[in-house]
Amino acid sequence: MSNGPLNNFDQVLEVIRNFTEERDWDQFHSPSNLSKSIVIEACELLECFQWGDDYNREDVCDELADVMVYCLNMADKLGVRMEDIILAKMEKNRKKYPVEKARGNSLKYDQYD
Repeated sequence: MSNGPLNNFDQVLEVIRNFTEERDWDQFHSPSNLSKSIVIEACELLECFQWGDDYNREDVCDELADVMVYCLNMADKLGVRMEDIILAKMEKNRKKYPVEKARGNSLKYDQYD
């Protein structure tokens, strides 16, 4: 693995896998444990905004990275590619939130006329 920029999820996932393998942590990475870790890290991300919109960018990026690492670990554990599940979900969202109904408002799809 080069020290240059990583260009896709596969390269990033390889770094995460190596990190995990070096520490023998895969034994702890069940889907339920990873789900819990995603939520815990998401709460730490939210904590960066606890008292308002003034935030430390480095702290936010660190917590966001932690969330993403656990998400990539979870996808890997489930045997799915992050790109595939994101694109599939975006297609579902496209149908649930048609432009003519969703543009410019924050209503949930089940609140449309």
